[in-house]
Amino acid sequence: MANQVFPTKGNLIASKKSLELADMGYDLLDKKRNVLITEMMSTLEDVRFIRSQITDAYAKAYKALEMANVSRGLIDDIVEDIDEDQGLNITYKSIMGVEIPKIHYEHQELFHSYNFNLSSSQVDYALNCFEEVKELTIKLAEVENTVYRLANAIRNVSKRTNALKNISIPNLESTIKFISDSLEEKEREEFSRQKVIKSQKQSKEKQS
Repeated sequence: MANQVFPTKGNLIASKKSLELADMGYDLLDKKRNVLITEMMSTLEDVRFIRSQITDAYAKAYKALEMANVSRGLIDDIVEDIDEDQGLNITYKSIMGVEIPKIHYEHQELFHSYNFNLSSSQVDYALNCFEEVKELTIKLAEVENTVYRLANAIRNVSKRTNALKNISIPNLESTIKFISDSLEEKEREEFSRQKVIKSQKQSKEKQS
């Protein structure tokens, strides 16, 4: 549907310029969407891989915890002696304007924070297993958050590209056609009017 504008040469030039900018914007947004989709598909592969790893890691860790409890009794006192982990740091990188989190983890040695005399090889093994679970959980949190942010960005970009492709650009094309047709019609009318005036003038000249 053409926009309601006066069919003037100025409006025709402005509409053509707007169409050029809309086409350029569509191309840029389409390229951005493709880059984001490629990045998200790659990250989804990481999500699937880490999820498969973390399932096995949890199973191994809980089995190790069970064996540690059997060998020593409940190890709540050892767990309470372990210091809170402060090794996480989050930064961000930008992918086509989308802020993606990067979680940096500085591994901390757990075995310096509890009494060795209360421990056993099974306890140490269980703690190692849960340390592996923690590191995988950190990686999974990063990639899942990345997928979530990319998916939202792709959804928003798709809305904008669809609006340009299906609404803005067709409207501008219709407007340009309407103005062009109107101006051509005016030119034809003006040409016919000039012909009539010229014919009348020549007729008068002959009569005189």
